[in-house]
Amino acid sequence: MHFTSEQRLDDGVLEREFTLGEIPGILWTPGSASAPVPLILLGHPPLGLRKMYPRLVARALHSAAEGFATATIELPGSGDRPRWPAAEQARSDLRRAMGAGEPVSDEIVDALILPLVEKAVPEWQAALDALLSLPEIGGPVGYSGGVISIGIRLAVVEPRISAAGLFAGSFVPRAMFEEARQVTIPLHVLLQWDDEGNDRQAALDLFDAFGSKEKSLHAHMGGHTGVPQFAGDAAAQFFTRHLR
Repeated sequence: MHFTSEQRLDDGVLEREFTLGEIPGILWTPGSASAPVPLILLGHPPLGLRKMYPRLVARALHSAAEGFATATIELPGSGDRPRWPAAEQARSDLRRAMGAGEPVSDEIVDALILPLVEKAVPEWQAALDALLSLPEIGGPVGYSGGVISIGIRLAVVEPRISAAGLFAGSFVPRAMFEEARQVTIPLHVLLQWDDEGNDRQAALDLFDAFGSKEKSLHAHMGGHTGVPQFAGDAAAQFFTRHLR
């Protein structure tokens, strides 16, 4: 891990950009921390860190106020990373289907999501290796938001993640439902009831499939971008309970 820049934000939060090989990322740590702090990995959709930065830094500042460090990395094929022709084609097929009012086929969903999960999860694990080697990061670790299938896979294969907050706002391949049954960590799942890009029944079926003994579903009226502010407070309370 190579830090490339740093700046102080509100309340003394330290923001440091880094690279992990060719993968860009950002780490935020609380300004008042006197001992190693827990870490939350901030997931996000594959729109690029620059575009997602305002929302990511808001989440980071909220988490820092609760005493957590947060970090994120650029997803494969996004931002300044090399384009990924297969993903570009899958996105084009998705836009065509949705624009025509047609059902989004399993083939499109699989082509869009499964290769992303296969590439992104090992990168998140490598980032976690590097982050936990820093003296200011002590664990435990949570995962929050982003492409829900990435969160599912990480919850299954990464034992260092103790709890996850997932957003049921992205397409889920049918194969991921079987993996969801293997998830056992505490889950806090957010669902926007009128999300125009999400199959509500599929989201409910996915929640039912999760194998966790402790899981909660928080459903709110509104579309994909209409998440109420108090939903963030509930997520913060969830991580405070499980990462302290």
